[in-house]
Amino acid sequence: MALTKLHPQGWPRPRGHTHGWAGSGRLVVLGGQVGSDAEGRFAEGFVAQARLALSNVLAVLAEAGGGAPDIARMTWFVLSLRDYQANLPALGDAWREVMGPHFPAMTFVQVARLVEPEALLEIEATAILADAP
Repeated sequence: MALTKLHPQGWPRPRGHTHGWAGSGRLVVLGGQVGSDAEGRFAEGFVAQARLALSNVLAVLAEAGGGAPDIARMTWFVLSLRDYQANLPALGDAWREVMGPHFPAMTFVQVARLVEPEALLEIEATAILADAP
């Protein structure tokens, strides 16, 4: 793995994210991914869109040869933090289904609008892939 977890001594363990990651290797920057399929059809509801957006993040990252454990940073842009907070248990299930046990450093930002009118959220990510042997 190209990443090393950053956790200051004495700080409480974060829930659902990591304070930071350090790494060396090939940097992969992913543009925002929304909860639509390859035909541009949006999933119904916040959790379904989140699951699909996460899957889209991994699909783009796979093009560079990476996977979930390579993601160092992720930013979620959501139309409603209330929708996010109201769906935490289901989002946790979706996260584990798509991303497994890896938790990048994450930021959640509520925004007024997204480019895609049907999108309820958009997720961007930065990954660090190990140097090839």
